[in-house]
Amino acid sequence: MKKYFAAILVAGILWGTTGVFRRLLDTMGLSTMGVVFIRSLIALICFTVTLLITDRNAFKIKLKDLWCFIGTGLVSFLFFTLCYFKAMTLMSLSTAAILLYSAPCFVILISVPCFHEKINVPKIVALVLAFAGCCLVSGIGSGENPLSALGILCGLGSGICYALYSIFSRFALNRGYSSLTINFYTSLLATAGALCLGGWQSLPVCFSGSNEILVSLSTGIVTCFLPYMLYTFGLTGVENGKASIIASIEPVVATLMGILIFGESLTFMSAAGVVLVLSAIVVTNLRSSKD
Repeated sequence: MKKYFAAILVAGILWGTTGVFRRLLDTMGLSTMGVVFIRSLIALICFTVTLLITDRNAFKIKLKDLWCFIGTGLVSFLFFTLCYFKAMTLMSLSTAAILLYSAPCFVILISVPCFHEKINVPKIVALVLAFAGCCLVSGIGSGENPLSALGILCGLGSGICYALYSIFSRFALNRGYSSLTINFYTSLLATAGALCLGGWQSLPVCFSGSNEILVSLSTGIVTCFLPYMLYTFGLTGVENGKASIIASIEPVVATLMGILIFGESLTFMSAAGVVLVLSAIVVTNLRSSKD
């Protein structure tokens, strides 16, 4: 259990750096679709090489199960990333990340009827803490951090689509597919989707110089390849609801990154929200250690 918990926690930490890389790519002049494309492309290359080295049989899937990977690659990865990156252009890194992590609410609600996961008191407490943290950090109900309607919709949209990654991945895992197979086809379909939407236009910019190449490769490896590999592996040993709450460490990391690197202010509301999210993770960890 500990190794699965650790894998998910590290994945959340790595995802928390996404905002930093997103802004570096912004300085290169990449569009949101360009960022999605280069991120998924680098991950696809990494997963392809990994499977070629470790297990070539993992490339095989059944046509009747293709819908699982369409769900992880297009419905979840592509649209979640588009919504999340758009949200980050409309609000602070921490607020965008917190709205993204409304995902545990959706994961738990969907997992109960689909996978018969139990809703117990610790899980409810953790869910309430995480949701309350979302509200506080986003500034909902206060005048400290006014948000646009589009920003809120994109943030919540990213949360819903991100939740669906856990759901579709669980369907694939239950059909006997490895985490690497799921990641490969997720990145393949996400790359294809971004390609069709014009993401290929970012390639000349991404490889125009040594700095651009370094930023592009780092973005794909640190914010996509490694965290998705770790998170999906973690799902093999942790149920969906718990996994989504553990990964809520992302907004905490995103908040710290925003403060330390971009000089974003930490309000009392934001600080309280961070504490609540961390409390939710602790409650989940305590419960998991007893299972």
